[in-house]
Amino acid sequence: MTELAIVALASLFAGCVDAIVGGGGLILVPALFGMYPGAAPATLLGTNKGSGIWGTGWATLQFARRVQLPWKSLLPAAAAALAGSFAGAWALTLASPDSLRKALPLVLVAVLAYTLARKDLGRHHAPRLHGAAQTATACAIGSVVGFYDGFFGPGAGSFFVFLFVRLLGFDFLHASASAKLLNTATNASALLLLASKGHVWWHVAAVLALANVTGSLIGTRLALRHGAGFVRTAFIVVVTALIAKSGWDAFVR
Repeated sequence: MTELAIVALASLFAGCVDAIVGGGGLILVPALFGMYPGAAPATLLGTNKGSGIWGTGWATLQFARRVQLPWKSLLPAAAAALAGSFAGAWALTLASPDSLRKALPLVLVAVLAYTLARKDLGRHHAPRLHGAAQTATACAIGSVVGFYDGFFGPGAGSFFVFLFVRLLGFDFLHASASAKLLNTATNASALLLLASKGHVWWHVAAVLALANVTGSLIGTRLALRHGAGFVRTAFIVVVTALIAKSGWDAFVR
């Protein structure tokens, strides 16, 4: 019960962070591995997905009520993200992600540097593409980041947010809201795959899901109340944490 209480608390914080800007896996996955060191990694990752999908799904619904989203572009992009995630998971059975492990912190440093250099990036919502062009670009983002999420994973939510800001001209609030839908699709893809192989502790996932949804509600309200500037700051904090974590995993541990 002590272990479950600790990971439930971690799930609450993860849901809050995920709802704002993504990156909740930074909190919940290490907590699961720390509390259940004897469990199979795939089971812990499947349990993480079994809880996280409820948080991202709830955040999507909450954002959809308050933020006007381009559903005609986002729904095909979510389908592309789901397909990309399946393809990435399949590729993982054929090749090792070790090269990505070393490249990830360098890519994240570039993303952080660009965001910091462009002081106005993502502060104002000014979509630069519309109609078919917006849909095609959103689907490309969904496919590429979805594949990455299925193949490797860390920072996928932050990549969704950054690319929606940079390529589509969304502010950080609209980008985060859009990313939640695509993240839900990639989580569903991974969950289906892992659950089909029996790698989900459903009794643990159910408790973590309740905590994750609670955290998601808090995070969504914070993002909606404080707007794009707050989400941008959270994005910078999360990406910095991702750089530290991925750099440690790739070059030190």
